Amino acid sequence: MKLFIHRKDLRTSDLPALDYLAAGGEPGIHTLFLDPFLLRGERYLEHSGAGFLRSAGRLERAYKEAGRKLNVFYGEPASMLDRLLDAQPVIREVVVHEDYTPYAIKRDRELREAAHARGAIFTVLPDLSLAPMRDFHDWTGRQSPYKVFTPFYRQWRAFLAQRYTSVYASDVSDLDTVAAGELPGCELPPSLRDAMEARDGQASEPERRLRGFLRGALSSYAEARDAYAQDGTSRLSASLNRGEISARRLHAAAGELASIQSESWLRQLAWRDFYLYQSRMDPDYYHYEKKFDLSGLDDRHFAAWRDARTGIPVIDAAMTQLNETGWMPNRLRMITAMFLTKNLRCPFIYGERYFRLKLSDYDNALNRGGWLWASSLGFDAAPYFRIMNPVTQSKKFDPAGDYLRTWLPRASLSAAVSIHEPAPDAIVDLRQSRLEAIAAYKTIIHSNAHEPITKDD
Repeated sequence: MKLFIHRKDLRTSDLPALDYLAAGGEPGIHTLFLDPFLLRGERYLEHSGAGFLRSAGRLERAYKEAGRKLNVFYGEPASMLDRLLDAQPVIREVVVHEDYTPYAIKRDRELREAAHARGAIFTVLPDLSLAPMRDFHDWTGRQSPYKVFTPFYRQWRAFLAQRYTSVYASDVSDLDTVAAGELPGCELPPSLRDAMEARDGQASEPERRLRGFLRGALSSYAEARDAYAQDGTSRLSASLNRGEISARRLHAAAGELASIQSESWLRQLAWRDFYLYQSRMDPDYYHYEKKFDLSGLDDRHFAAWRDARTGIPVIDAAMTQLNETGWMPNRLRMITAMFLTKNLRCPFIYGERYFRLKLSDYDNALNRGGWLWASSLGFDAAPYFRIMNPVTQSKKFDPAGDYLRTWLPRASLSAAVSIHEPAPDAIVDLRQSRLEAIAAYKTIIHSNAHEPITKDD
């Protein structure tokens, strides 16, 4: 018998593991381990944790609707696997999908050791990225990984043209799943059970959202994706990052509609794969803050940024939306991140950790990639002297101030000509803080003892 453990793959179809299990033709135990470490500090009350738990609840209901059983347990994964293998000695193989974060690598090493200690095989299948990262890198023939997006993108497109993996055929209803039995001490706390059963009135089934996007907003995506007041994006990132829908499905949908708009949307899937690629191939990806001397930065303005009290309208509007809803358009993620790291000269890790809690579509690798870009650290990042002016950005992408009026009601009292401008009591002067940031980050970049990343990589 095989044991399948769900993680960032909260769906009942288009999973490599389901095809793999179906080929075996034997009953299996399907589980979801809710990990206390990933939900620590009452994270289940924050947008990121609550969103994941609602998705987990939808997965459990999908299994039930298919007449199948999903076993949900709460506890440290390796310990639960130990106990489960003791209770079910008929399990001879454990199947999971791959993940690349430092915690996931450590967790999977412990799971592998627990499986091998009981004589079980531990099988890891790729699913997270559109192009399997190791296969892609081997296919390129490169010794070192790509560090710059554009050459990566060209090869990524060529790889997919030759080796694209279509949507997987098996559905959980094609499999025979069985109950694992009880594991005393691994029951879900009532608070987590309630969070799983909570219904999100604003959430729609990913396939329905995808179809609506293809019929509507995709036709103007390239022009509208940055016009954040219009919300012209698919809003599928949360479902994608939790695995409620696969990158393969989105790629297939884009491929069916050959146009500039679908190409622009496909490019965003490539950026997602680029960050996942870096998180696996770059040993410094999760440690860039240790490569630079950040002692000249401080967190004195972090609380004002976090609480939407900076006096810069677009910053405060974006942070208000994030705090209240768990969502922030991508353009605003770049603006707010660069404002925190550059104008406020706060170490990027403060913002990265805050987004980790608040973003409903949070993903460790993608979130870190965005913050490394904004803070000019890492690979293919914004040059240290490039600092977005939030007022200019606000005027360009929300000229009528509609977004500001939505999230900062007081702004509706201002004349349109001044609605974008800083308040008299703004915490920093944009021009002066820009000059100071350039000087500070020039010193930081030069503090790196490693050779600089060049554009011909």
